[in-house]
Amino acid sequence: MSESVPDSVKKCIAILKAADSDTEKFAALFMVTKLVKGKDCTTLSKKLLFEAIGFKFLKRLLLSPDVPADCPPLVYKSVALSILSSFCSDPALATHPEMLANIPVFLDIVKQADDDDLDDNLIVVSEAYECLQNIAAHDPGQKALLQVGGIEKMCEIYAQQSFQTDEALNILVTLAERFGPTAWDINPKPFHIIVNKIALDFETDHSERKFDLCSTLHALLSSCRRNVVVATASDALWPTSIYKGLTDILTSKLGKQQRDPALKLAAIMLELLGVEWCLQDEENPRKFFLLLIQLSSVEVRMQLEDRNFKQIMQNADLVSAVFVILELSIAYIANDTLDLEQKEKQLLYTSLKNSFAAVIGVLTKVSNEFTKNPNSLDARDKMFVCAMVRVLSAWLAQETSAMRNAVYALLPFMLTLANETFYAYRSQRLAEKRQGGETMETDAVSQGDILRLMLPALCHLAVEEKARKILIEAKEDEVLYECLAYHWSIVHYKKPLVPKSERGKVKKEPEPDLDPKLLEDMKDSRAAMISICNIFMNITVLEAKMVEESALFATLLKFIFNNVPELKNTQDNLVLHGNLAVLGLLLLKQQAKKVKKNDFTICRYIQTTIRFLWDAYNVDESTNSATLVVAMTYKKYWFELMELWFLGMQTMSAVLALVPWISEFAIESGWAEGIIDMLHKVKSGSLPANTKSAYEDFLCHLVEANNSVTTVLKEHDALTVCRNHRFMELGKRLFGD
Repeated sequence: MSESVPDSVKKCIAILKAADSDTEKFAALFMVTKLVKGKDCTTLSKKLLFEAIGFKFLKRLLLSPDVPADCPPLVYKSVALSILSSFCSDPALATHPEMLANIPVFLDIVKQADDDDLDDNLIVVSEAYECLQNIAAHDPGQKALLQVGGIEKMCEIYAQQSFQTDEALNILVTLAERFGPTAWDINPKPFHIIVNKIALDFETDHSERKFDLCSTLHALLSSCRRNVVVATASDALWPTSIYKGLTDILTSKLGKQQRDPALKLAAIMLELLGVEWCLQDEENPRKFFLLLIQLSSVEVRMQLEDRNFKQIMQNADLVSAVFVILELSIAYIANDTLDLEQKEKQLLYTSLKNSFAAVIGVLTKVSNEFTKNPNSLDARDKMFVCAMVRVLSAWLAQETSAMRNAVYALLPFMLTLANETFYAYRSQRLAEKRQGGETMETDAVSQGDILRLMLPALCHLAVEEKARKILIEAKEDEVLYECLAYHWSIVHYKKPLVPKSERGKVKKEPEPDLDPKLLEDMKDSRAAMISICNIFMNITVLEAKMVEESALFATLLKFIFNNVPELKNTQDNLVLHGNLAVLGLLLLKQQAKKVKKNDFTICRYIQTTIRFLWDAYNVDESTNSATLVVAMTYKKYWFELMELWFLGMQTMSAVLALVPWISEFAIESGWAEGIIDMLHKVKSGSLPANTKSAYEDFLCHLVEANNSVTTVLKEHDALTVCRNHRFMELGKRLFGD
């Protein structure tokens, strides 16, 4: 050890250790300052000097208010900080336990920056910041800063606009990026206060600093506790300030260095607040939104075209951000809530098509390389490829004709990647569930379920013969079944069992509400199950022979028989109920030969399905009690349910012909007579043609399947119904020619 320490350092250490008083030690510090800043001073030398001085002595200097009469008031503090800032440049000393233990001292110094004359304070504050920044550069230092309230202190300093606030902001960003949402208090008020302040500066500052603040805002918003911040953002000022600041930037002619952080900030704003945030301009709300899409589309092409994958990855963060803008924008446009002119639509379509041509081009190259070498993608590469698949899936969910051959060629690779992420994501979530919901460390693949995001696109692709063939050859139906079962486990949430010791006790408090995160997960899983049902319906109808012989689809039918009756009868579940029920009917039609009459599960399923079809219409809720109307409980979702109901009625009719004994449920439940009674009240000639056809066709098939229903229908005056609504075919079946 002695050989690696310069003689000058040894001499200084000896003097420090020999010092009998603080005064003697203080005198030796001037030698230390010179040595530490010299090029020969190694990490070991600094450590030995640091220990020879002793942190207690340095702390006394930092805190001592008494200085000799002929010395500047901050002399002790200045010398101590000069030495400490030099020591802090070394990682080993920046993370030394004694250094970390005294972070509060540094924080107090920078927080009191304006307490004294600025000129006297300048060096002291600068060196205190230098210490803090060096400490914050290392993981132990970041943890220590967080524990002593470093986030709150930096926020206070910036809010007070004291000296060197940008240094405080840099430390704040470092901590926010390191710790993410856990860096912030559950109460969102402090977050809103600091972001309001920074956003106002961002809006009003027209110097180069504006672009630095752009990056700062992006970092802070990316790290926030999203649920609570979004829920309370409507009362904050920062959304409007950021909108104005970004409008200034993105409507100006600027270079890449200025544009890139602005696009990243726009992406996180859309993620947090949705596309509606873009539409603040009262005169032309579409202008900024369309500009964002245009800029993002151009950026995608600039970054992806004529570049190899390694070059593309250099700007992966930026490209991922514009992917977010495009994905959210496409979803918003698809809802038809934006009144676009035809010219705008055409420009938009052309921009997006060209962007996705570039995405497909890159993915095709990646796919070819992946086929040769499945290990060609590292974790970061794979995350970026997932981002490309994700945004392309958003496009394919809406665009059903462009670039089909290229899409078909790419589909096997997309499915491979999507399935990998699904299995990894599922394993991760199940492991967390076993550990009581505690969030675990994740790898790149398990961070997002790309298959979930592909489902709407797969609904369309399952209709196309080539794509459907690829899905079947890849055995994607098996993965989708697992996906359905996984999402069912979330939708069909069961509260933990009450311990035996607690059972039977009188409950003093009401049942607690379900966790908002769980409710959000349940909502998303419902949507996922609905998409999977649609995919399976398309396959069932278009690949009837395969489905008829498929063991997997027999298992799927059994899943539906078992679970549809268990689905909670709530408004939230109505659309899912309809999808599962109708998918079950379609499968039952194809697998009618395998159905056994003594299977109790089919009985419960049919009863539940009849209830779904029966409850859709009534007369009692109409204004005149003589018009057939959609039931109030269905009305909210009728856009999603209407086709399902007609398909369900049609398929139920077909099932009756194949499995006649099911007719007994329609009779015993009272549905058959219920239809006649309801139609009896409906004004003659007012029945919509498609509804009339659905009811008549069903009743005809019911009579065909089980003649005993004839008596029941006649007893309920089916003759009048046939006359009033011109049920010619049913009339023939019941009363002859």
